[in-house]
Amino acid sequence: MIRHIVMWKFRPGTDTEQARFLEGLRNLQGVIPQLLKSEVAVNVGQGNYDAVLVSEFESLETLETYKNDPRHKAVSALCKSIREDRVAVDYEF
Repeated sequence: MIRHIVMWKFRPGTDTEQARFLEGLRNLQGVIPQLLKSEVAVNVGQGNYDAVLVSEFESLETLETYKNDPRHKAVSALCKSIREDRVAVDYEF
């Protein structure tokens, strides 16, 4: 099993787009079959990343299939237009 964690910092003034992006990400659960489990959350603290995705996949191959799914790519394109920074880690568990 693979856990895929991504965190984002968003550009100021993009609150509406952020909400749309995060909701779009949440809506992928149950739609893209390779995505076994996901949690999307907004940081409640200060001075850190703004939001996080924690998701699970059977393998690195199924993670890649998810990343290349057109529905994920559409959500990702919105994120790329509003983010300042992104960090990610994938690990076996």
